[in-house]
Amino acid sequence: MTWTPSPRSSHNSPDTDRLAVNQPTVALCGAGLITGAHALAASSLGVPIVAVASRTRTRAEERAAQIRPAARVVEYEQLPAGADIVIVATPPGQHLEHAAHSLSRGAAVLLEKPLVRTLAEADRLVSLGGTVLYGENLAFAPLFTEFVQRARTIGTITHFELRTLQSAPTWGGFLSPEWGGGALFDLGIHPLALAVLVARATGNGEVVAARADLRGDTTDTHAEAVIEFASGLEARIVSSWEGPEAGVWDMQVSSKTSVVRADLRPEVGLEVNGDPIALPKARHPIPFIEQFGYEDQLRALVDSVRGGHASAIDAGFGRWMLEIVCACYVSAARGGETIPVPSGCARDKSPWELWKQS
Repeated sequence: MTWTPSPRSSHNSPDTDRLAVNQPTVALCGAGLITGAHALAASSLGVPIVAVASRTRTRAEERAAQIRPAARVVEYEQLPAGADIVIVATPPGQHLEHAAHSLSRGAAVLLEKPLVRTLAEADRLVSLGGTVLYGENLAFAPLFTEFVQRARTIGTITHFELRTLQSAPTWGGFLSPEWGGGALFDLGIHPLALAVLVARATGNGEVVAARADLRGDTTDTHAEAVIEFASGLEARIVSSWEGPEAGVWDMQVSSKTSVVRADLRPEVGLEVNGDPIALPKARHPIPFIEQFGYEDQLRALVDSVRGGHASAIDAGFGRWMLEIVCACYVSAARGGETIPVPSGCARDKSPWELWKQS
């Protein structure tokens, strides 16, 4: 299935009004920081959130109370609790269990990135079938849609670089080996996915090889990777938890005649050959809900549930991202050696294990 950028949609648009008819409902599996973004997207679209489950009941109660009307607090095993869609935003080690539970009860699942901890778990998830939207929200960002459209017009791409630099998270288990990997696995998964989608859209084919250098003690806190596509184009990815608190998220493609650059952090912007390109103003009172794709991501899943069609950003796509990530960690374990994708690595090991326990 080929991914194509979604058209720009607006807050309180006729499309939003259309969603209000026979509206599917949502439950949150997890009550951490990212579920706040999903809850805001649901509210913007008029999609009711009917239940919240969390490992800590207090967190679930706090999140449920922020929702209007207030959602019901339930246990994990009670999900989907009557909802049509379950947004799974628990640690990666729980993703398979929680997604499988809701899928087995007929719900569609929006599964946060990274998909799961191991390729074996990814294989199992894909085999379950059902409707799964992999949580690469930036694939639905209006800025990325415009970036892809511009990249298609500049001719043969000769340079491609993407960066996600920010300070390390101070919450959750992101820095622990149990998470499955560090900066590349959890943060770098965003630019890796965008690179894959740009390459597909510009005729450069699929990823065929990867190499990477990782640094960090307990886990990787800084990663530099290069992924090679079938055309021979290479994309350089830099992902770091050693960056500024405000963050630097950007991407750039260039040809012999043109340069297209997009920035997501600290400010959102698009340039072609150094000239700024006007972007539609976000209508949501909290702009990043639109700018970072959360609204259009949920809209896509609602449409999928209603229409019975699958998104290309599915569990299979998430598994392919994990294949690339695993090849990068294998490369780092071998001193930056170029590794084919798929790498043929042990599918029952997390990226961290492929790096640290090789």
